[in-house]
Amino acid sequence: MDIATLLGLIGSTAIVASAIILGGSAGMFLNVPSILIVIGGSLFVVMAKFSFKNFSIAMKAAVKAFSFKLPSLEEMIYEMVEIAQIARKGGLLALEDKEISHPFLQNGIQLLVDGHDRDVVRAMLAKDRALTLDRHQWGTKVFSALGDVGPAMGMIGTLIGLVQMLANMDDPKAIGPAMAVALLTTLYGAMLATMFCIPIADKLNLRMTEEARLQSLVIDGLMAIQAGQNPKVIDEMLRTYLPNSQREVDLGGGEGG
Repeated sequence: MDIATLLGLIGSTAIVASAIILGGSAGMFLNVPSILIVIGGSLFVVMAKFSFKNFSIAMKAAVKAFSFKLPSLEEMIYEMVEIAQIARKGGLLALEDKEISHPFLQNGIQLLVDGHDRDVVRAMLAKDRALTLDRHQWGTKVFSALGDVGPAMGMIGTLIGLVQMLANMDDPKAIGPAMAVALLTTLYGAMLATMFCIPIADKLNLRMTEEARLQSLVIDGLMAIQAGQNPKVIDEMLRTYLPNSQREVDLGGGEGG
């Protein structure tokens, strides 16, 4: 579970809700037609911009942003060096029963165990990586689009409310409440974009960057393992993915010689 994402969304919602409740009647901030215009309208507009398949992928990617946590680069380097040590002592077939933490790495190990050519292994892993990044990109695009459309739909709802208000100018007492309702759609649109859609889009983009880096590390490590390189050399090579301050820590305990 990604605590930062969950805490950020819940915290921002709680702060806005607290300000509304402490400011007076919370009921005045609830308007069903405004909610339908902003949320329902935004969803349908974005569906019109993308295919239903892309929209479905984006929703699944959003759930993944909350629930899925990648292993750290340090943890992956440690595991890669451990795998290299096993392969150096017992050959690639010794990896068949090794428990692997990450699906992408598991797939790569299986390709090595099956004896595929180096170029085939690299090509298949690169394709898997590209498809994963493509899914993340569509998720980012859909939620970025929702972040753009939400405020626009809010403005449309406000204009609808203003037209209805101006059409009933004969009752001055109704102008204030009608104006308040009209402005609610702008509020809903701003909240939808700022507090939900844009943060999720940015989180998906971050996840894409992190997963791309992790998968590049795995591909480099597997190619080195297949080539029979020394685990210590593999350890040092993979540390280039780490910041300079973390490269001196011995995670893998790679054997020399």
